[in-house]
Amino acid sequence: MPLLKGNDDAMREVLAQSKVIAVVGHSNKPERTSYQIAQFLRSVGYTVYPVNPTVNKIDSQLSYSSLKEIPETVDIVNVFRRFEYLDEVVDEVIAIKAKTVWAQLGIYNQQAAQKALDAGLNVIMDACIKVEYLRLRIG
Repeated sequence: MPLLKGNDDAMREVLAQSKVIAVVGHSNKPERTSYQIAQFLRSVGYTVYPVNPTVNKIDSQLSYSSLKEIPETVDIVNVFRRFEYLDEVVDEVIAIKAKTVWAQLGIYNQQAAQKALDAGLNVIMDACIKVEYLRLRIG
């Protein structure tokens, strides 16, 4: 599978065909970008699971401490953790057999990207999922 940033057709396909998104690093604070992006993703019809081991609930929705606790298959793992954590997040993404790892704007790790590519994942790093959703006119 390719590194998809810059490949509009491939990113459009990932966003259009995905239904379930796990947001790793989902904050419970409405002023935080991860909270706002997750709310946007919900508003356009995705099922969104918060993954944050330091928070039990976000807006009455259960927050999971790890990806493996999520009770259904995840299509996209959207990552709001610093680049040094991407490698371990990719290990979890591989373990749950998600199709795509998407690291938000400003987050990139070459080693983690290569590991994800080697495992057959779609990889998008250093790109905002909301910006790309709107730019590609998915809805």
